[in-house]
Amino acid sequence: MIANETVAGEALREAVLETVAGRRANVLVVCPALNSKLKHWTSDEDQARAAAEERLGRSIEELEKHGIPARGEVGDADPVQAIEDALRTFGPDLIVISTHPPGRSNWLEHGVVTSARERFAVPIRHVVVDLEAEAVPD
Repeated sequence: MIANETVAGEALREAVLETVAGRRANVLVVCPALNSKLKHWTSDEDQARAAAEERLGRSIEELEKHGIPARGEVGDADPVQAIEDALRTFGPDLIVISTHPPGRSNWLEHGVVTSARERFAVPIRHVVVDLEAEAVPD
Protein backbone atom coordinates (compact mmCIF):
# COMPACT_ATOMS: atom_id res chain seq x y z
CA MET A 1 0.00 0.00 0.00
CA ILE A 2 1.36 3.41 -0.90
CA ALA A 3 -0.23 6.62 0.30
CA ASN A 4 0.66 10.09 1.43
CA GLU A 5 -1.90 12.34 3.15
CA THR A 6 -4.65 9.78 2.52
CA VAL A 7 -2.82 7.07 4.48
CA ALA A 8 -5.16 7.27 7.48
CA GLY A 9 -8.34 7.68 5.41
CA GLU A 10 -11.35 5.54 6.18
CA ALA A 11 -11.87 4.56 2.53
CA LEU A 12 -8.31 3.22 2.35
CA ARG A 13 -8.65 1.31 5.60
CA GLU A 14 -11.92 -0.24 4.37
CA ALA A 15 -10.30 -1.20 1.05
CA VAL A 16 -7.43 -2.92 2.84
CA LEU A 17 -9.82 -4.71 5.21
CA GLU A 18 -11.87 -5.89 2.23
CA THR A 19 -8.75 -7.05 0.38
CA VAL A 20 -7.37 -9.11 3.26
CA ALA A 21 -10.71 -10.40 4.62
CA GLY A 22 -10.46 -14.05 5.54
CA ARG A 23 -6.83 -14.33 4.44
CA ARG A 24 -3.58 -14.37 6.30
CA ALA A 25 -1.96 -11.20 5.09
CA ASN A 26 1.06 -9.04 5.64
CA VAL A 27 0.80 -5.41 4.69
CA LEU A 28 3.65 -3.09 3.87
CA VAL A 29 2.72 0.58 4.06
CA VAL A 30 4.96 2.97 2.12
CA CYS A 31 4.73 6.70 2.74
CA PRO A 32 6.86 8.80 0.40
CA ALA A 33 8.92 11.52 2.02
CA LEU A 34 7.48 14.35 -0.05
CA ASN A 35 9.54 17.48 -0.12
CA SER A 36 9.72 20.77 -1.96
CA LYS A 37 12.13 20.85 -4.90
CA LEU A 38 14.28 23.47 -3.18
CA LYS A 39 14.64 21.42 0.01
CA HIS A 40 15.33 18.29 -2.07
CA TRP A 41 18.07 20.07 -4.03
CA THR A 42 19.66 21.29 -0.80
CA SER A 43 19.38 17.81 0.76
CA ASP A 44 17.11 19.13 3.53
CA GLU A 45 14.79 16.15 3.87
CA ASP A 46 14.49 15.92 7.67
CA GLN A 47 11.03 17.52 7.90
CA ALA A 48 9.68 15.48 4.97
CA ARG A 49 10.93 12.22 6.51
CA ALA A 50 9.55 13.14 9.95
CA ALA A 51 6.12 13.94 8.49
CA ALA A 52 6.13 10.67 6.51
CA GLU A 53 7.11 8.73 9.65
CA GLU A 54 4.20 10.30 11.52
CA ARG A 55 1.70 9.39 8.77
CA LEU A 56 3.16 5.91 8.59
CA GLY A 57 2.80 5.35 12.33
CA ARG A 58 -0.86 6.40 12.29
CA SER A 59 -1.61 4.09 9.40
CA ILE A 60 0.08 1.04 10.90
CA GLU A 61 -1.61 1.66 14.24
CA GLU A 62 -5.01 1.85 12.55
CA LEU A 63 -4.48 -1.34 10.56
CA GLU A 64 -3.25 -3.25 13.61
CA LYS A 65 -6.31 -2.09 15.56
CA HIS A 66 -8.31 -4.02 12.98
CA GLY A 67 -6.16 -7.14 13.28
CA ILE A 68 -4.07 -6.58 10.16
CA PRO A 69 -0.35 -7.13 10.71
CA ALA A 70 1.49 -4.27 9.06
CA ARG A 71 4.93 -2.80 8.83
CA GLY A 72 6.04 0.31 7.07
CA GLU A 73 8.77 2.31 5.52
CA VAL A 74 9.36 5.85 4.39
CA GLY A 75 9.90 5.84 0.66
CA ASP A 76 11.39 7.97 -2.04
CA ALA A 77 9.63 11.27 -2.78
CA ASP A 78 8.66 9.85 -6.19
CA PRO A 79 5.82 7.43 -5.40
CA VAL A 80 6.55 5.17 -8.37
CA GLN A 81 10.20 4.94 -7.31
CA ALA A 82 9.05 4.27 -3.74
CA ILE A 83 7.00 1.33 -5.03
CA GLU A 84 9.95 -0.01 -7.01
CA ASP A 85 12.22 0.25 -3.95
CA ALA A 86 9.68 -1.58 -1.78
CA LEU A 87 9.32 -4.37 -4.35
CA ARG A 88 12.98 -5.23 -3.85
CA THR A 89 12.26 -6.51 -0.34
CA PHE A 90 8.52 -7.23 -0.31
CA GLY A 91 6.68 -9.43 -2.80
CA PRO A 92 3.06 -8.30 -2.78
CA ASP A 93 0.07 -9.99 -4.40
CA LEU A 94 -1.48 -6.54 -4.85
CA ILE A 95 -0.36 -2.92 -4.72
CA VAL A 96 -2.89 -0.45 -3.35
CA ILE A 97 -2.33 3.18 -4.34
CA SER A 98 -4.33 5.75 -2.43
CA THR A 99 -4.95 9.24 -3.79
CA HIS A 100 -7.11 12.26 -3.23
CA PRO A 101 -10.05 12.64 -5.64
CA PRO A 102 -9.44 13.88 -9.20
CA GLY A 103 -8.86 17.63 -9.24
CA ARG A 104 -7.16 17.56 -5.83
CA SER A 105 -4.59 14.83 -6.40
CA ASN A 106 -1.07 15.68 -7.52
CA TRP A 107 -0.43 11.96 -7.97
CA LEU A 108 -3.30 11.64 -10.45
CA GLU A 109 -2.21 14.79 -12.28
CA HIS A 110 1.28 13.30 -12.61
CA GLY A 111 0.00 9.90 -13.73
CA VAL A 112 1.28 7.90 -10.77
CA VAL A 113 -1.41 5.20 -10.99
CA THR A 114 -1.05 4.85 -14.77
CA SER A 115 2.76 4.77 -14.56
CA ALA A 116 2.69 2.13 -11.84
CA ARG A 117 0.30 -0.04 -13.85
CA GLU A 118 2.58 0.23 -16.88
CA ARG A 119 5.78 -0.40 -14.93
CA PHE A 120 4.92 -3.24 -12.54
CA ALA A 121 3.54 -6.72 -13.20
CA VAL A 122 1.76 -6.79 -9.83
CA PRO A 123 -2.00 -5.99 -9.94
CA ILE A 124 -2.76 -2.44 -8.76
CA ARG A 125 -5.88 -1.25 -6.97
CA HIS A 126 -6.49 2.50 -6.93
CA VAL A 127 -8.43 3.80 -3.93
CA VAL A 128 -9.72 7.37 -3.84
CA VAL A 129 -9.84 8.86 -0.35
CA ASP A 130 -11.85 12.06 0.10
CA LEU A 131 -10.62 13.31 3.47
CA GLU A 132 -12.87 16.36 3.29
CA ALA A 133 -15.99 14.20 2.89
CA GLU A 134 -14.81 11.85 5.64
CA ALA A 135 -14.43 14.80 8.01
CA VAL A 136 -18.07 15.85 7.61
CA PRO A 137 -20.17 14.34 10.43
CA ASP A 138 -23.14 12.20 9.39
